[in-house]
Amino acid sequence: MGACLSDLKGGKQAVGGGGVGFPQTVTVPGTSTGNNGGGGANDAVDLFYTAQGFQAMFTRVELTLSACNLLDRDIASKSDPMVVVYEKKRDGILQELGRTEVIMNCLNPEWIVKVSVAFQFEVVQPLVFQVYDIDTKYHRIPVKTINLKDQDFLGEATCTLSEIVTKQSRSVTLRLQNRTGRGGLIRNLGAITVHAEETAAAKSAVEMIFRCSHLDNKDVFSKSDPFLRISRRVESGGSVPICKTEVIDNNLNPKWKPVCLSFQQFGSKDNPLVIECFDFNSSGDHVLIGKLEKSVADLEKLYNGKAGANFFMPSKHHRQDKVLKGQLFVDQFCEKEQFTFIDYISSGFELNFMVAVDFTASNGNPQHSNSLHYIDVSGRLNSYQKAIMEVGEVIQFYDSDKQFPAWGFGGHVPGGGVSHCFNLNGSSGSSEVVGVEGVMHAYATALRSVTLSGPTLFGPVINMASQMAAESLSTHNSTNYYVLLIITDGVVTDLQETVNSLVKASDLPLSILIVGVGNADFTNMEVLDADNGRRLESSTGRVATRDIVQFVPMREVQSGQISVVQALLEELPGQFLTFMRCRDIKPIPFGFPQA
Repeated sequence: MGACLSDLKGGKQAVGGGGVGFPQTVTVPGTSTGNNGGGGANDAVDLFYTAQGFQAMFTRVELTLSACNLLDRDIASKSDPMVVVYEKKRDGILQELGRTEVIMNCLNPEWIVKVSVAFQFEVVQPLVFQVYDIDTKYHRIPVKTINLKDQDFLGEATCTLSEIVTKQSRSVTLRLQNRTGRGGLIRNLGAITVHAEETAAAKSAVEMIFRCSHLDNKDVFSKSDPFLRISRRVESGGSVPICKTEVIDNNLNPKWKPVCLSFQQFGSKDNPLVIECFDFNSSGDHVLIGKLEKSVADLEKLYNGKAGANFFMPSKHHRQDKVLKGQLFVDQFCEKEQFTFIDYISSGFELNFMVAVDFTASNGNPQHSNSLHYIDVSGRLNSYQKAIMEVGEVIQFYDSDKQFPAWGFGGHVPGGGVSHCFNLNGSSGSSEVVGVEGVMHAYATALRSVTLSGPTLFGPVINMASQMAAESLSTHNSTNYYVLLIITDGVVTDLQETVNSLVKASDLPLSILIVGVGNADFTNMEVLDADNGRRLESSTGRVATRDIVQFVPMREVQSGQISVVQALLEELPGQFLTFMRCRDIKPIPFGFPQA
């Protein structure tokens, strides 16, 4: 589906390394899918399940994927392939584990984004690998939101996880078939290769800035558009890609943004890395400018000696490789320790839970059974109660005092007018209630005294939560991180004011989870959730420091498409770690009192 309109900007982005040190690894803690931003497993999910008595009796394995001779579905260009990995459950249902990135115009792709899965020795774990050609209009949105029904199916392959890990090479190559199970009877659909490696919990990482000089020009009417691809040698003798820099246009002396590689990615400082420099072509036929092999230890020597390493061009006829004039330099080399979410939580950091409930009239009269606020005497929970209970159950696990600020918005309060941030407990003073049960009681009580009104404004409650988070910082107590749950049935009316508030709040220890209840069209709400890679921008032009919003339609949770734990915690560890790392806040050393 590349046609001639392939998204060049998306194809030129870096994959697998970034300045903040988050390898872009698609991970699954047994139940969820998505990029949590922290690399490796979702610590928050694993910790929550372990605390519930589900012991982690598994080894985490990372799958690297490549394919060859894929079917070309496009007319004016080549297919733009992506792999979706599933685990087939006993009832035959496919549970999605993760997705790779999309590679433009390529029939022999090597994907950099990995898929992590929990290998259980005692369980047969059938895996299904489905390859799709992704339409160009989806290239600039997160892969997890791509509707697969709108894409061209290129083929699928199946095997068990044990088939992969028991091979000496830890790799299997599988012939792609169509969904009927008949593969190349009609045409050759190509093959997919899966390589598995056990992941190691490693906190050390290296951040480097690469620069090149005097690269060979591969273009006729302009200069080359270079990018680097870094691969790690594996025991079988081959290599797996771990990182790709962004593309720099028209430059033979490029300098790329910082690349951060974890120990998990490069294995050891002496492990050879294959560093290839390519000239980007929108056709997908990137031209090799030169390559070299250096370990991380070698790259550190280049940095210390302020020296460059010459690229070479491999010989095609077993002759001596041609040494090129172009050189690679390391302008920055910095070793750092990457603390995990669990490191912070176990040392005394907490997630402080806050709730804001929508009291606008669009919810319907609470006295009527068709209202989203209707409280059933039989004890059946409405959507608001479900969101409070299920989300609160998870977050309260990380909040020791269980004192939760709870507000309502969009309601006409007794003795006053319409308020867009009133205390749910009816108090004119403190907004805090005790535990999830306290939130549930305050919500039910407020429904008997507050008249539903409108419009739907998020700004005031976000500002109130931001004020609390800011006060926490000002008291030098950086161990508190705040999570605001907003439950709403409609599209926000004050969109620009909300964006302004979110941009301002992005500097604070705060994340916001918005749960949409009911059957409204929440398409516009996705603007607030910066999953498209673009950070929010305020009306004054200020860009958000980081993404702090996760939007989830409750109907997806209720239909079983995702779990509540996944919906809540998918991005939260990454948002938490981004804040801590940007401020250089470290876990509290054992034996030291909290600030």
